[in-house]
Amino acid sequence: MTTIRLTVAQALVRFLAAQYTERDGTRRRLIGAMWGIFGHGNVAGIGQALVEYADLMPYHQGRNEQAMVHAAVGYARQSGRLSAHAVTTSIGPGATNLVTGAALATVNHLPVLLLPGDVFAARPADPVLQQLEVPYAGDVSVNDTLRPVSRYFDRITRPEALIPAALQAMRVLTDPVDTGAVTLALPQDVQAEGYGWPERFFAERVWTVRRPGADAAELSEAVRAVRAARRPLVIAGGGVHHSRAETALAEFAGATGIPVASTQAGKGSLRYDHPQDVGGIGHTGTATADDLARAADLVIGVGTRYTDFTTASGTLFDNPAVRFLNLNIAPFDGHKLAGLPLVADARSALGELTEALGMHGHRVAGEYVAEYTRAKERWERTVDACFAAPDPAARPTQPQVLGALDALVDESDIIVNAAGSLPGDLHKLWRARSADQYHLEYGYSCMGYEIPAALGVKLAAPERNVWALVGDGTYLMLPTEIVTAVQEGVAIKLVLLQNHGYASIGGLSEAVGAERFGTAYRYLAGDGTHTGAPLPVDLAANAASLGMRVLRAGTVGELRAALGEARAADVPTCVYVETETSDTVSGAPPAQAWWDVPVAATATRPSAVKARELYERHVSTRRRHL
Repeated sequence: MTTIRLTVAQALVRFLAAQYTERDGTRRRLIGAMWGIFGHGNVAGIGQALVEYADLMPYHQGRNEQAMVHAAVGYARQSGRLSAHAVTTSIGPGATNLVTGAALATVNHLPVLLLPGDVFAARPADPVLQQLEVPYAGDVSVNDTLRPVSRYFDRITRPEALIPAALQAMRVLTDPVDTGAVTLALPQDVQAEGYGWPERFFAERVWTVRRPGADAAELSEAVRAVRAARRPLVIAGGGVHHSRAETALAEFAGATGIPVASTQAGKGSLRYDHPQDVGGIGHTGTATADDLARAADLVIGVGTRYTDFTTASGTLFDNPAVRFLNLNIAPFDGHKLAGLPLVADARSALGELTEALGMHGHRVAGEYVAEYTRAKERWERTVDACFAAPDPAARPTQPQVLGALDALVDESDIIVNAAGSLPGDLHKLWRARSADQYHLEYGYSCMGYEIPAALGVKLAAPERNVWALVGDGTYLMLPTEIVTAVQEGVAIKLVLLQNHGYASIGGLSEAVGAERFGTAYRYLAGDGTHTGAPLPVDLAANAASLGMRVLRAGTVGELRAALGEARAADVPTCVYVETETSDTVSGAPPAQAWWDVPVAATATRPSAVKARELYERHVSTRRRHL
């Protein structure tokens, strides 16, 4: 057997450069690049290997480890999970900074390869710098915090152990059911250790991303359920996008007349102007979709996990006769809500379901189509009213900011968001023009995701305009990758909305009787609360100090001009705007469905007492679907 002597790190880089995915005849490189921040735990191993094989593995210099994972996740999602990035860090805080990003990747079923440095395997000195000693276990390090948030975890304590671990890592990264964060912890001495590797370890490998079809018996049950339903409703989740099943869903909806609502992850599965698209579902959904959900006798979940936002914490599906049909590639999700499982790839099974129903000439009643069509038209008028900004000299509201952007973009633009009050407004109001325009991370709803994720998206789609929409709270969490965008000339667009605090949580705090405590970015008042004047923080100046071009917009008219200028820019550009938040100005429509955030059972303050009474009324409507 021919062998090649390399360090473990060199062997890993060469191995990763030879891995490919294939789906539907399209071949992609599996690990497209590696992000890294170097310290004593990886500089002599992975760092040296990246220099050694710079022609094989592109490298991106990050500024924060969590942000690097977010960028990798953005890249993977935009790449349809067919290509991913790796992330290397040193030991200690560099490694633990990966945990939040890893959780986000795994929650959202998006592949990312994590390569944190680890303490010495041979323990020549114990402890080493940044090592956390665990008195009851000598084989535990801080990297073990990555175990519960990884879909696969291994610690490579011997060179030869890399071979099976690397193969298992690739298996998980390319598995449409199991994919998420994959961690290979690399002790710093092992990284630099030499070994004679079998030459075949570095041969090109192609990992087929499978599209399993439906089981015949499950498909027959699904057909019977759809044919028996009088008020069916599809809920399109992120699995539609992961499967690239948007066309198959449009054909199914068009053939049957069944309306399609979407989760945050599934929005854009149908264009906003498709006759069967009825908008977002659940707590942040449209009145059209939520009213249909309350009366539905069959809910057809396609690639959805049925989170509490989607189900309105178990209160949305109000019809006593409602049943669930769950088309999902993951059996775990296919059996939720005691539904009929249709465990298969979304595109494959939708095609099979459409064909089977077409054999029976099945289509919902015309009265049902007319009902949701009228409701859809009413909601579009609501959106128009929210977007309207009749006074160009006025300060814009947040919905008016979205309206100005909506009027500017076309189907090639991509919108990235994750947290704050923007997700609710976007889910209700945004008019998605293409399958991948709406990039909203709401599985983990992680503040700080947007800027690095936009960077990853732009790397995956350099020809597209990519917009990161962030509030001041999210911006302050993680603006660091602006520097990376500037350094690498990645022309992301940043829309930075200043409303002086956590607007979303402030509203929630008021609703649950916590009186917006601790949610405003303001000076301390005489009573010890943060209710004084706004802080003199200039986030536009901050973004400019990191190298970004900044355009300030104080009015609706200035906003429109700045967005147009930013869209045409070929350098990273920020549009900074302070939004109107006074109670006298209308904002987005209120929530159309409930969300369970427990309220204090005992309290003396009137706001909390009133909130508890309302909470108990909502809780009483919760159902278990069996």
